[in-house]
Amino acid sequence: MTANLLDFDLEGLAAFCETLGEKRFRATQLFRWIHQRGASDFEQMTDLAKSLRSKLQGAARVQGLSVLTQQESADGTIKWLFDVGGGNAVEAVFIPEDDRGTLCVSSQAGCAVGCRFCSTGHQGFARNLTTGEIVAQLWFAEHFLRGHLQTSERVISNVVMMGMGEPLQNYGALVPALRTMLDDHGYGLSRRRVTVSTSGVVPMMDRLAQDCPVALAVSLHAPNDALRDGLVPLNRKYPIAELLDACNRYLLRAPRDFITFEYCMLDGVNDQPAHAEQLIALVRQHAGVGVSCKLNLIPFNPFPASGLTRSPHTRVMAFAKKLIDAGIVTTVRKTRGDDIDAACGQLAGDVQDRTRVGERIAQRRTIALTPVHDTAPTSKERTQ
Repeated sequence: MTANLLDFDLEGLAAFCETLGEKRFRATQLFRWIHQRGASDFEQMTDLAKSLRSKLQGAARVQGLSVLTQQESADGTIKWLFDVGGGNAVEAVFIPEDDRGTLCVSSQAGCAVGCRFCSTGHQGFARNLTTGEIVAQLWFAEHFLRGHLQTSERVISNVVMMGMGEPLQNYGALVPALRTMLDDHGYGLSRRRVTVSTSGVVPMMDRLAQDCPVALAVSLHAPNDALRDGLVPLNRKYPIAELLDACNRYLLRAPRDFITFEYCMLDGVNDQPAHAEQLIALVRQHAGVGVSCKLNLIPFNPFPASGLTRSPHTRVMAFAKKLIDAGIVTTVRKTRGDDIDAACGQLAGDVQDRTRVGERIAQRRTIALTPVHDTAPTSKERTQ
């Protein structure tokens, strides 16, 4: 089986070239052809020696993902459905704005975390994507968009690992993909402009801080453990106090001086004034020092299986005002691409679930979410 060169960051590609008897600078040339020029045919790579091109023909390939569908929203958002084999497909979304172009990338076929408000989680989990399958989404989108827009300039300035899957549960494939995105011989993206979103896999947050610190977004969605347990099941393993401790450790190496907390606004569930007050106390007073953060309030994008509805706009804005008045930087995310199911929480792809997580989520729908608590239960209370 030939090696897919999209699976390698530059170090990995240099090691591969060494197995062919080639020097490191050849790997750099090859890396640039693949990622900066979008080349997949070795014969196109005219500054490579013919002997190397011959070796590559027999030992390697540059294999992207087949596009099953492409949809374009009225607001310019583009969603692609990529075939990853075995009856599974994943989605990536390009979001154009005046000052940036953002690509939302998937890391898994499905997701095993099973958050109550996430369409992907309700589909279950099939498998992790390879590094090459993660990078292939950016490789295709960047070079497609250059052709579409008739430009030789870089189109994608930001990448967010906020598509299908929990990135930190696919850590081994994620880190080489991030390094390819950041490499000046690859896509040359700033660490501040590459964001990993996590539901709170604490040990992997600590590893990412050491191995490849990029911007971090944490799916918080609740101000206390009792409520978050029902929305984000991973909270039972890594409760809020542990999560916020990990956030503060991450900030010591992060390229930004804040963590982004994502907070999906759910009608009657986590959107009341008392929730806002708890949230303010949480980020201001945790461990006596609080957490340097930005709050991103996300209007919920409903889907039937969730049993949840979107908070009214007036309530979202009142919630935001409470946070802003308390001195917390707060934004309300603009909903983009919802007419093609490309908005936050809507990415679903096509997943052959092998975990029965969808069944477990359906069972949890019969359990009422915990109402507002004046104080979160202690660790002792949570285990009783």
